Amino acid sequence: MPVIYVTRDIERALGVMPGLVTLDGKTIEYFVVANKTTYSAEICAQYPDHVFLVEDAPAETTNKKTANSLLDTYDLLTNDAAQKFISKKIGTGGIVVFHNTSRIEKLCAEKKWRLLNPSAALAEKIENKITQVEWLEELADLLPTHEVVNAGDIVWGQTLSQKTAGKTEPFIIQWAHSHTGDGTALVRNAKDLAIIKEKFPAREARVSAFIKGPMFTANICVAPSSAILIGNISYQITGVLPFTDNPFSTIGNDWSVPHSILSPEKITQFNDIAHAVGKKMSAGGWVGLFGIDCIYDEERDTVHLIEINARQPASTTYESQLQQTFRDQIQFQIFQNNLTTFEGHLASLLGHKVDQESLTLLEINDGAQIIQRLTESSTVLMEAPEKIIFAVEALSTEGFTVIEYANTKANSDLLRIQSLRGIMEAHLKFNTRGKKIVDILLA
Repeated sequence: MPVIYVTRDIERALGVMPGLVTLDGKTIEYFVVANKTTYSAEICAQYPDHVFLVEDAPAETTNKKTANSLLDTYDLLTNDAAQKFISKKIGTGGIVVFHNTSRIEKLCAEKKWRLLNPSAALAEKIENKITQVEWLEELADLLPTHEVVNAGDIVWGQTLSQKTAGKTEPFIIQWAHSHTGDGTALVRNAKDLAIIKEKFPAREARVSAFIKGPMFTANICVAPSSAILIGNISYQITGVLPFTDNPFSTIGNDWSVPHSILSPEKITQFNDIAHAVGKKMSAGGWVGLFGIDCIYDEERDTVHLIEINARQPASTTYESQLQQTFRDQIQFQIFQNNLTTFEGHLASLLGHKVDQESLTLLEINDGAQIIQRLTESSTVLMEAPEKIIFAVEALSTEGFTVIEYANTKANSDLLRIQSLRGIMEAHLKFNTRGKKIVDILLA
């Protein structure tokens, strides 16, 4: 059966490589449609029959094309050449996208293409920071102390724990939608709050107690059989210079340090949260991948749910590649009933029976990736192309895999740097490998 993954960024589709793929004893033919970039061209050269790249955007697109911009998924799906390729290959198969939308659903219905992703409306209800509170119902207690209120109605000293304790503690404001931390703000004092209220007096926000501590994430797969397959916990690298100048921006994952930061009891608590959210999503009709972010409260020794990503999380591809590397290094027979995270996603979307009693996601305990985002410092790098060339060559010489991006938007990806070994020693502390990456980027 053909499966065609359509994506702005080809990296998101490479949890398995294009071609014939065996999932739970069944074979699919896997194709990818993406923008043409330096990296995607390298992949296409390796898999020319199963990768289709769109090089030139049409004159009119949903997002007006500017120099070095890439088409989003919807615009790729409306591209004439891409449509011809899809129609030729899809047969009785289906389309997978990274993040489903109502427009994508409507287009696929018009073209009579089977879209395998869960409902866009369900994804929106779960991922939206405001409607998520209502959707969670009794599970909303997993979140930090919170309330939903218009920003203009927030009064410093009279929100959350401040109401009862008479304290002037900082708190977090989140808008309905955010990406890599852009929709999150820390309110430290009355002045911070006044600026937000003046800008967005009528905007609804989720206000949460500020918690100090490390963040952790996991990719979780909901199977059609209601099995909940929990992936590997990773430490979420967040807000670290020089990779980003946004303190809430997620910039990477490290699978080597969670067990040295979290006690076995806290890891169990994390997995309990993942399972509870997964069961609720399954009951609502969700299949395939989603992700959760949790924070460890260092002061109170508790774990709280922070975010639900109702889509394939960005760390899925590299987690799956690390799992595949591990499986290749060991006798395959030992792990033939263990799926990579991406394999679990595809199998679930295709409706394969994924039995939790016999199938699990492969365990890993090492590896990391970190993203250099477009910041003021990286803009300087872009203006001096030889610096980027030097950085990529130096990182590659040190054994890191580097993926370059042609993005121009602030805080978007510039370089993705991947390591088979961890780069963190502890919370907010790089090990020798991590320090080497920083030194190269700052050289």
